Amino acid sequence: MPVCLRPLTFRPVFAEIAADYRARLAEGGTEPPLRGLKLVRDHRLGAARLAAELGGLGYPVPEFFDHLIALAAADPDLAHILRIHYSLVEELQVKPQQPGSERWIAVVAAGGLIGGANAEKSQKSVGGNNRDTRLVSTAAGLRLRGRKFYSTGAQFSDYLRITAQGDDGTPTAVVIPVDRAGVEHLDDWDGIGQRLTGSGTTVFNDVAVAADEVFPLGANIGLDRARGALMQLYLHAIAAGILRTLAEDAAALVRGRRRTYTFAAVDTPTADPQLLQIVGEIDAVAYTAQALVRSAATELAPALEAARSGGINPELENQASIAAARVKVAIQEPALRAASRVFDVGGASAIQESARLDRHWRNLRTLFSHNPTVYKARVLGDIAVNGAALPETSFF
Repeated sequence: MPVCLRPLTFRPVFAEIAADYRARLAEGGTEPPLRGLKLVRDHRLGAARLAAELGGLGYPVPEFFDHLIALAAADPDLAHILRIHYSLVEELQVKPQQPGSERWIAVVAAGGLIGGANAEKSQKSVGGNNRDTRLVSTAAGLRLRGRKFYSTGAQFSDYLRITAQGDDGTPTAVVIPVDRAGVEHLDDWDGIGQRLTGSGTTVFNDVAVAADEVFPLGANIGLDRARGALMQLYLHAIAAGILRTLAEDAAALVRGRRRTYTFAAVDTPTADPQLLQIVGEIDAVAYTAQALVRSAATELAPALEAARSGGINPELENQASIAAARVKVAIQEPALRAASRVFDVGGASAIQESARLDRHWRNLRTLFSHNPTVYKARVLGDIAVNGAALPETSFF
């Protein structure tokens, strides 16, 4: 088993992931991060939040988010691919543990990746627990039938956690190998950003499921807000990583400029106060996003640790959910503005397709489209003004 190191000493790994990402961009940006996924498996990065006594790396929550921001700065697609995996790692450690958790904990500890598919286009209310995918009993045994969309990372994982309705309509889940007969991965994700995350359709054509692959959702379904907050803050951490790279790209653009305008304030771009101001503003937004994510991570930590040690604590879960929502509302507009302003420091050459600077805005816009910010802001305002309760869903 490879020796696993703390985040600072993962820098060479992240550097290799970043180099692979840049090389793929230069070649057209159409190839998935297969090299990065191999590095993730080889170094067991998927076990970052698995407790040390269970064979994981045992990262505390704030340290995990530092790790995630660095990974997203290197390759935002790769970081996004792992989102469902890290959510399941938390789910496996909640007390009381679900039957069969030990089996999947061992997979994670060995470096395996467990993706998933939950969302369905047929759902009218996103985040609900009533799905068209069915786990049915037949004369030949259990069979999984359905169609999922936004199945980010599913095709790049070793196993899949799939939500469904049982024979009696009760929400349940199964964990099965990604390549089992009847599982079909459609490469139909055509989003404007995060294009190589495999976020398309997964179809389950009468897939055989063993009894010990059923993963009951338990009594906490819809109440485990901290894991929902983790899923939301995870997206903001990817955004913070993108902004870090954006700030570096903006500075490099100015350093690399050899021409300016006849009516510029100075003849040398690197001394131009207007260009320096824009770079400084982008840098400040990147710093703020990272600081906000880390601050929210410190509020998320007690809730996740309580869930592991004694079970879900509703008060801590609510605090974590509110903190994650505040980060999203606070950073969306500054982040998108920063991603647009990078073109103001690069001149006309910055808009060339080969520069690929538009990827930052497209990726950020795609990330922020998860759980619309306007709904988050309304709920936060209702809490502030009226002391309202959070929505009855862990998806907030």
